[in-house]
Amino acid sequence: MPKYANVIIDISAGKLDRPFTYRIPEYLKGSLHTGSLVEVPFGAGGKTRAGYIVGFSDHADYPDEKIKDILDIRTKGSDSTGDKSVRLAAWMKERYGSTMTSALKAVITSRGQVKPVTTKEVRLLIDAESAGEKLAVYNRKHQVARARLLESLMEVPVQPYSLICEKLHISAPVLRAMKEAGVIGIETTSSLRNPVTVEDAGSDSNVLSPQQRKIVDGVIADLTGNSDVRVSLIHGITGSGKTQVYISIIEEAVRLGKQAIMLIPEIALTYQTLLRFYRHFGERVSVMNSSLSEGEKSDQWERARRGEIDVIIGPRSALFTPFNNIGVIVIDEEHESSYKNESMPKYHARDIAVKIAEMHGGVVVLGSATPSMESYYRALHGQYRLYELTERLTGGTLPKVCIADMKAELRNGNRTIFSKKLQEMIEDRLEKKEQVMLFLNRRGYSGFVSCRSCGHVIKCPHCDISLSLHTGSRLVCHYCGYEQRMVSLCPECGSRYISGFRAGTEQIEQSLAAIYPKAAILRMDADTTRKKGSYEKILSSFANEEADILLGTQMIVKGHDFPKVTLVGILLADMSLHAGDYRAAERTFALLTQAAGRAGRAMLPGDVVIQTYEPENYAIRHAAAQDYRGFYEEEIVYRNLLRYPPAYHLLAVQVTSQNEEHAQLAAGRIRELADARIRGIVPAPFIAIGPAKAGIAKLRDDYRYVVYIKSDKYDTLIGCKDDVESYAAQLQDTPSGGDVRVQFDFDPMSGW
Repeated sequence: MPKYANVIIDISAGKLDRPFTYRIPEYLKGSLHTGSLVEVPFGAGGKTRAGYIVGFSDHADYPDEKIKDILDIRTKGSDSTGDKSVRLAAWMKERYGSTMTSALKAVITSRGQVKPVTTKEVRLLIDAESAGEKLAVYNRKHQVARARLLESLMEVPVQPYSLICEKLHISAPVLRAMKEAGVIGIETTSSLRNPVTVEDAGSDSNVLSPQQRKIVDGVIADLTGNSDVRVSLIHGITGSGKTQVYISIIEEAVRLGKQAIMLIPEIALTYQTLLRFYRHFGERVSVMNSSLSEGEKSDQWERARRGEIDVIIGPRSALFTPFNNIGVIVIDEEHESSYKNESMPKYHARDIAVKIAEMHGGVVVLGSATPSMESYYRALHGQYRLYELTERLTGGTLPKVCIADMKAELRNGNRTIFSKKLQEMIEDRLEKKEQVMLFLNRRGYSGFVSCRSCGHVIKCPHCDISLSLHTGSRLVCHYCGYEQRMVSLCPECGSRYISGFRAGTEQIEQSLAAIYPKAAILRMDADTTRKKGSYEKILSSFANEEADILLGTQMIVKGHDFPKVTLVGILLADMSLHAGDYRAAERTFALLTQAAGRAGRAMLPGDVVIQTYEPENYAIRHAAAQDYRGFYEEEIVYRNLLRYPPAYHLLAVQVTSQNEEHAQLAAGRIRELADARIRGIVPAPFIAIGPAKAGIAKLRDDYRYVVYIKSDKYDTLIGCKDDVESYAAQLQDTPSGGDVRVQFDFDPMSGW
């Protein structure tokens, strides 16, 4: 039995990001494991701090009298995943740049001090004859409450404690007295909450098409064989039955005695999806998402640890469920940016899933109608196995898509946000009693400047990124820092209709009501979904055909299936093209394709109207044609030319300080460190850009600067990260650097 534990203290300071040795007291021996969250005295004053155990030893490098004891343990029970969790955290610290504490917090699910759910029951302990005699005594002594309880228990011998107190109005002293007399027993049982409460789930057949069966067989062969390729990408058009494939793969893995993790973007985790899984796995499936209470989350952690569930469904945090034998990790809608963690360490769920599967000998399945550029690139280069689903199995066909040129609408005198074509088609659907979805593409709405007459967008001359409008009429590039004054006339056509374009769902709802006064309209955005359950309520109302038109932001385009929707209108389709981000075209293509996929999913044919000021843009054209491969081949040319992922890797180093000069100096020094690495190496292993002010140059009194470094080799960027970490540690000891903080983001999903 080891005498000492090595503990990482839960403090974010870089200087303390190393193990400290503590003695294991007798009463905790046998209770601690790698990954345990414990309480320890720390520092000269012996203040109680939390810490993670990362290892054990039989000897210490310090005199025994100087070593302090662990005070207590916060996480109970053994956890055989602890060693894997610590190894994973160490890998994340190295790969993404963070403290070990931050990595451990991300990986190790701490249950805290949540009380379990307890149930009390009152049981009659004496036989019927003795009970009759007791009842006579109670009646003779006018012990009315005891008599009332005994009469009830003689009819039903076991009853809930709460029911007896509330309905029979029996007080605790009465219950205690009868218990002491041996008449009744009070039993308390602990239970774990199950958030999956699906009534009458029924059965769900899972007959697969030949395309689907080929994928399932291939993935299971990778799981059970010795294949070098352990990641599969399913590129399936909307409505092609990807969920059926996921369920079949997971069923096979569970049959082999393994567990499965099913990742879904939080916003796309619908009741219908959960119902399909519950039909197949019953109470062996559970869910983990932000709507659960801390107690429910804790109980799912414990159920997984005990082996009471085989399948967990949830967003990226579900990756760290403490399963012992993970066979498959599925990531649905794998292109979604929500799979990127935006706090340190800034990991991507896809890469973590691959690492976890490697540690367990499992496989990873990625799926999307619009795969991320990274995943498709890796599939084409042999790192992932590529499968395709090209047929809709929902009974419908892909919708007809038309593009409405809003520049032409303006020239023809239409100054509304609805094209004539869309207005006519909405009127037609309302007459036919069919449903309409209107998607307002607001991503990127706050920054870029465009001309409504010709569609020209003001871009950075150095980065091919749209400039963002800032206070003081400044147009700024968030990548290299280039600035210019706001223009009053379009430099392309001379029109005065050039400005930042803004529109909100509330104003559009009012316009719809004015044009179609008899239509029932539902609006889904951040305001209408603020209350718990409101998201599901709006969707169920629309599914029940209580509304004709559903208007919303991108939350309405994520995987929903409404058979009566035969028209989808996409408003401001090009808005997201100019979000000041190199991924803008990719995101626009994905959003438009996903939105278009909501139409005609059943037997009724569907139509889509894409409204845009840039009908000739390749992302718009390929989305209208539902042509992913065409889009990919054009986009990858730009990524290669400009050295952006997936052709290259990109490291964003953010420097923050409450003193702007300190932040600027530190960012300049980081750029110099990068240049020093490059100097003398031919060809240069990477290029550095900046420093530039971050997109939000000041936030919560912190000044923010960014340096970007590009390389075709990830390990090269890790070397740069190591240089910066060493420099940041030295800064802490200088008067000008004590408040400077550095963060890293590899292949960022959003601009800084």
